[in-house]
Amino acid sequence: MDGSRVHFEVFIRKVPGAAWTLDLATENRATAMSSAQDLMAEGRVAAVKVTKEVFDEESREFQSIVIQKLGAAEVAPKSKPQADPQPLCVTPQDLYTIHARERIGRLLETWLERNNATPFELLHRPDLVEALEASGIDLQHAIQKIAIPEAHARAMSVHELIRVFHSLIERAVERLLKDHRKGVLPNLDKEKFASAAERLAQDPERSYLLGAGVAASIAPAKSWSEKVDRLLDLADAAPEKGPGRGLALSVIQQPLAEILEAKPGITDILGKGRDLGANLAAMTRLAAYDSVARLIKIEASVAKVMPELSPQATRLAQWLTGDNFQDTRAAIGRRILRELVGPRRLCPGEAAREIDVLRALAMSLTAAAGKLLPLEEVQSAFAARSKMLVTGDFVEAYLGSGMSSYEEVEALIWLTENIIGAANKRQAGGWLKAVVASLRFEKEMVTGDENAGARLGQLAALHKAVGRCGLVPEDFHPIQEKLGELGGQVESNARLSQTVARANAPLIQRLTLLLKLASGENAPLGPAANRARAEALKLFKQDDTRAELANSPDQMKQVLGLIQQSGLAA
Repeated sequence: MDGSRVHFEVFIRKVPGAAWTLDLATENRATAMSSAQDLMAEGRVAAVKVTKEVFDEESREFQSIVIQKLGAAEVAPKSKPQADPQPLCVTPQDLYTIHARERIGRLLETWLERNNATPFELLHRPDLVEALEASGIDLQHAIQKIAIPEAHARAMSVHELIRVFHSLIERAVERLLKDHRKGVLPNLDKEKFASAAERLAQDPERSYLLGAGVAASIAPAKSWSEKVDRLLDLADAAPEKGPGRGLALSVIQQPLAEILEAKPGITDILGKGRDLGANLAAMTRLAAYDSVARLIKIEASVAKVMPELSPQATRLAQWLTGDNFQDTRAAIGRRILRELVGPRRLCPGEAAREIDVLRALAMSLTAAAGKLLPLEEVQSAFAARSKMLVTGDFVEAYLGSGMSSYEEVEALIWLTENIIGAANKRQAGGWLKAVVASLRFEKEMVTGDENAGARLGQLAALHKAVGRCGLVPEDFHPIQEKLGELGGQVESNARLSQTVARANAPLIQRLTLLLKLASGENAPLGPAANRARAEALKLFKQDDTRAELANSPDQMKQVLGLIQQSGLAA
C-alpha cells in the first residue's frame, strides 16, 4: 500500500471476558510478537493478541489486521468493555505523570530519537512542542495509535476520543507557550539552580516550572552523555538541604531516568561496541555500584566479567548509590530485566562466556536485590534466561567440537550449577545423564589412556559435583549410580584395591590410600568404594596396623577421619 505507515500493537485481556486493552505499541514486529508470548508464558494475562496497524495517508485511517492471538476465548458473553485501570488524561497536568510520560515515549519513540529528546523535554520545551506540531503526521499518527484501543476499551467512538486528545494537547501546548511568552519559566543561565529550586519549592506548579528550566538547560547538549553531564552538574548545584533540594533532585531524575531507560541513551553513556552481555554487566555495575564493588573484591568470576566504567559513568553511579535517584536506578534495573527475558543472546558465538556473564549478573543483582529490584523479579528473569541455556542449539554450541566426553560432563555440570528453575534444572540433568550414559563416555573412562587411579579420581570428582549442582535427588541419583558403576569397572579391571592392599609400601600408607578410595575421595561411591572398604577393613584389623597407629598419634587422627568418611566407624 503506497503512502502507508505500519506499526504493531499488543492487546491484553487480564481475565476471561474482559475487554482488550493496549499494552504495547511498537514499529518492530519481532518485539510485539515476543512481548505477547512472554505475557502468556508468565501467566500475567488470560489472552493476548498482536495486530498490524497500517495507516493510509489518503484516507487518514488505520486498517487493523490480527496476526497473532493467544489465550482465552475471543468474546465474552455480553460483557461491557471495562475501563482502562489507568484513568484517561483530561488536564494538561495529567500529561506530566510518569505513566503518561512512558506512554508518550512509546507513541513518539521515533520522533523523540530523531530530535535527541526525552518525553520530559517535549513536555517542558516550547521549541520541541512547536516542532512536533509542525511535523503534523507524527502527532496525528501517535493520536491514532492511542485513540483506537482506548476507544474500544472505554466504549467510546474513535472520533470522539481523537477530539478529546486534540483538545488536551492544544490546552497543554497553549499553556506552555503562554508561560514561555510571559517569562514565567525559569532561566537557569541567569538564575542559579539552587535559587530557582528554593524560590519555587512552595509553588503549586513547582515541578512543572523547574522542569521547564531543567529542560532548557540541557537543550544545547549534542549527545545523550552530554545531557547526563549537564543534569549531574545541576544535581551538584542543588540546594544542600530543605524542600528546595528535594524538589531539585526529583525534577532532575525524571529526564535522567528516561535517558538511561532508553537504548540510545544508555549506549552513549556506557560506550558502543559491546555485546548484550557486556552491556548488561556495565548497566549492573552502574546501577548497583557498591554491591558490585564488594563482590569484585571476593569473587574473581565477577571481577572477570564486570567492565570498567568511564569517569562519567562512575560519577553517575556514585549519585545512584544514594536515596535521591531511586527512580533512575529502578529504570536501569527494569531495562536489565527486559533484556534478560528477551530473545537476544548475551554473548553470540561465545556460549561458555555467556554462562560466566549470567553467573556474574545473577550474583550481582541478587546482592543488590531490594535496593535495585525485588528479588522475585530477579529470580523470574534469570529463570527465563536459563530456559534459553538448556535448548538444543545452545548446548550444541556450548559443547562445540574437540571436547573429550569427560570435559563435556564437566561443562554440563557447570551449566547446571548456573541456571535456575526446576524445569530448567531437569532439562540440564537430562543432557548430563545422556552424556554420562553414552558409550563414548564409558569407553573413555573404562579403557582410557590414563592410569586407573587417575580415571577413578576423575569419576569421584564428577560424582561429588553432580550431587551439588542443584539437581533434585530423582535426577542426580541415577547419574551418580552410573558413575559408580563405571568406577567399579575401572577398579575391577585394574584390581586396584587388592594391588594397594598387597603393595610393598608402608602399612599406614596403604591403609590411607584404601580409605581415600572407600570414602569417595579418590573413587566414586559404589562398587569400587565398597571393594576398597573391604580391603581397608581387613588391613585395619591386623595387629601390626593397630600397633603402628598407636605409636603415631598424627597418623591415627588422619586415619580415624577417613574411617568415618568411608563408613567403617559404624
